[in-house]
Amino acid sequence: MPVTQVWLSAFSINDQQLTIINRMRKLLYIPIIHEDADMGSAASSIGKKSVEICGMERWERHKEIVTRFWDKISAYFGEMDPGDLVIYQDGLMVDGELGRRIIEEGAKKGSRNYQIVLDLIKRGGEIRRTEDIQFIKKELDRILQLAQIEPEQETNSHATQTRIDGQRLMEERDNFIAKAINETLKSQERGVLFLGAFHNVLSRLADDIKVTEVKNAGKVKHYFASLISGNDNLELNQLAAYLVSDI
Repeated sequence: MPVTQVWLSAFSINDQQLTIINRMRKLLYIPIIHEDADMGSAASSIGKKSVEICGMERWERHKEIVTRFWDKISAYFGEMDPGDLVIYQDGLMVDGELGRRIIEEGAKKGSRNYQIVLDLIKRGGEIRRTEDIQFIKKELDRILQLAQIEPEQETNSHATQTRIDGQRLMEERDNFIAKAINETLKSQERGVLFLGAFHNVLSRLADDIKVTEVKNAGKVKHYFASLISGNDNLELNQLAAYLVSDI
């Protein structure tokens, strides 16, 4: 057998392997960056806290980056046929008609994330329950508590415990979200997950779910670390340029 033929044979895919590949479930992952419109009643407190940490100029620049980030995500999905797309959304506790009304309400309030999801629904996409209502209520309470902590209280026992509770709650949410996707994303289906970059759901997904990160979650987290640190504007600008780059 010629050497070339032997080499090709060694790397060929047999029928069983091809069947497994074809049956794999596919999931797009959008590591979302929340806007004020996503935060509801907590938006004002969170905004004030963010300015204290980052400074006004740096925070206003961040908000411009977030707007451009969502422009790119919107353009990406605008070119997609979502007729067979299953949608999992950060914070979405129900699906069906009630879930759609929640998405519509968020879109009316200005959430770019929800506006994109609503457009996908109108063009044939299907939302599925992603989260547990009890976890979401706890998360909102925790966010409000953190936003109200004064700078001089950052290291006290209450603030520390609030952060520890937040880490535990994040794990509970991630387990629930991963379980929801594993159980409801069917063979050969194509899904999309809109979820914050600091979640750790991907490692909890079933092996037969092939994940594509539309934007790299690691770079999104690195961007936030650089934003909060207040240092190295060159690095921050490079990461910001990635966030607003074409997909």
